[in-house]
Amino acid sequence: MDEISAAGTPNHIPHPASSNPGSEGRPSIVSRILLTPDGLRPIWRLLLYVCMYEVLKFMVKVVLSGLVQEPILQLWLTMIAEGGLLVAALVPALLLSRMEERPFGTYGFPIRKGWGKNCAVGAIWGLATITALMLTLRVTGVFHFGTLALHGFRIAKFAVFWGVMFLLVGFYEEFLVRGYTQFMLAQETGFWPAAIVLSFIFGALHLDNPGESLPGICGAVCIGLFFCLTLHRTGNLWFAVGFHAAWDWAESYLYSVPDSGQIAPRHLIRSSLHGPKWLTGGATGPEASVLLLVVLLAVWIVFDRAYPKIAFREN
Repeated sequence: MDEISAAGTPNHIPHPASSNPGSEGRPSIVSRILLTPDGLRPIWRLLLYVCMYEVLKFMVKVVLSGLVQEPILQLWLTMIAEGGLLVAALVPALLLSRMEERPFGTYGFPIRKGWGKNCAVGAIWGLATITALMLTLRVTGVFHFGTLALHGFRIAKFAVFWGVMFLLVGFYEEFLVRGYTQFMLAQETGFWPAAIVLSFIFGALHLDNPGESLPGICGAVCIGLFFCLTLHRTGNLWFAVGFHAAWDWAESYLYSVPDSGQIAPRHLIRSSLHGPKWLTGGATGPEASVLLLVVLLAVWIVFDRAYPKIAFREN
């Protein structure tokens, strides 16, 4: 029984909110949309990352537009541009990792024992896969090696140049599409739904390449899905970066065929593709060939057997 004050009223009057049990501490709709017990929802962190990246990418383009008039070789300018885009992709994730109190390596590039080996093994796989595709095209009679386009020291010079160039491309594209983005989106949807969405985005990014085609976009999506598998099984992006860099290097420099509709200058040989577009890929290159799907399926099966355990962590 409540005590009665001198004024004749109970000393313990229930708070109005107590008439609605459970209302105290209940988060608002806005809080539930924006927040989780761990802070900002992953989807909003992902959007924040994308916005920061777009701002930095715009700044890189502004800076490079001022260099176009300078007496810098176009090839070096292209490499500088890739380096700038890589920085634009990495810096927002580095800042957000501090905010989230997570090691930066969580997002795909852990620096621990064996990372160099994983990258090198990925490069071997990439070189072997593109070689298998080109030899298949050669056996069918639609690809011809031709003669050397470079001689002497220039062979080694441009082999190194394109090696560094495509290593930057591998780091940039893998981290942008399968680094922080994959980690955050996977927390909202699970790994494979996120992987499928981002692989289609990876394919769509190739639309900016002159000479790209729908079969080439489909090829890029399939390659992107394979890279997601390597992330899922190895737990990081080192294998994918090595594979990506070696694939692009061999396709553009070693075998000297179009890559997304572009032929790299200072390539090694005067190769040629002749035959139906569905088989050769046409002006887009081998990534638009139906044989790419056959080779990728074989590589997917072999990789699945070689790396059976799941190593990716979503938290």
